[in-house]
Amino acid sequence: MRIRIVDAFTDRPFAGNPAAVLLFDSDAFPDDGRLQDVAAEMNLSETAFAHRLPAGGEADWALRWFTPVAEVDMCGHATLATAHVLHRTGAASGTVRFTARCGILTTTAHEDGTITLDFPASSLTPVDIPDGIAEALGATPLSVLDTSDHIGDLLVELADEATVRGLRPDVRALAPHSQRGIIATAAATDPGQGYDYVSRCFFPNVGIDEDPVTGSAHTALAPFWSARLGRPELTGLQASARSGLVRTALCGDRVRLTGAAVTVVEGELLFAP
Repeated sequence: MRIRIVDAFTDRPFAGNPAAVLLFDSDAFPDDGRLQDVAAEMNLSETAFAHRLPAGGEADWALRWFTPVAEVDMCGHATLATAHVLHRTGAASGTVRFTARCGILTTTAHEDGTITLDFPASSLTPVDIPDGIAEALGATPLSVLDTSDHIGDLLVELADEATVRGLRPDVRALAPHSQRGIIATAAATDPGQGYDYVSRCFFPNVGIDEDPVTGSAHTALAPFWSARLGRPELTGLQASARSGLVRTALCGDRVRLTGAAVTVVEGELLFAP
C-alpha cells in the first residue's frame, strides 16, 4: 500500500506541517486499532486515512485523522495533504467532498497549486483567565476564549508577536486547561511582511507538544482576527520552528483556509492495516 508524507501549508519541502496520507481501495476503513498503529508508527501530528464513497452521495471520500495517540474530530493540514495527494495522483480534480467526524468538508484545487478548505467556523466564548495558565505559558494573557464546540481549545491572546514567538511553555501544565490544547496568538508586528497575525499551538492532550501549522486552529483564529481587524480575508503565520502560512476567509459560519502543499516522501507500507 502506498503511503505518502506531505508538507502542508507551505510551498517548499521540510516546512509547514507534515502529514502521512493513505488512500484505501476498499469501501470501508480497517480496524481502528490498526489505523492507530500506523499513525503511531508514522509519529507525525496526524496521519490521514481515506476511502472512496459510492457516486451520488453527499461526499466523495470518507476521511479520518489520527495523531500518534488518538483519533481527532477535525484536522486542517491533513485534509489539505489528502486533497493534494488526490489531485497529484489523478484520483480527483476540482472540488472534492469529504465526510468526517466534524461533518461535510470540501476542498477546491486552484491553478496555482494551492487548495482551499471549507470548514465550519468555531464559535468563541470569552472566559475568565484560568488560574495557572500564565505560569504554564510563561506569558500573561490579554484575553482567553473557549472554542470547545468544534476543536476543544482555548484561544489565548497575548501582548504582541514577540511574546508569541518567545513562548517556552510547560506543556504538561497546559494540559488541564482544555480538551485538546492552547492556541496562543497576537497581531503581527508588521503586516507589511505578508501576514496579519501570528499563532502557536500546543496540544498535549492528543500527544502533540507543539503542532507546526494547524488548519483547525484557524477556524477559531479567522473569526477572532476578522472581528478585531475588520476584514474577512486575512493571512495567518503559525510561528513554529517549521512555520507556515494560512490564508483565511470568513464566510458566515464557515471559514475557507487556503494553502499550498508539497509531497516529500512516497513509499510502500509493507504491513497494511
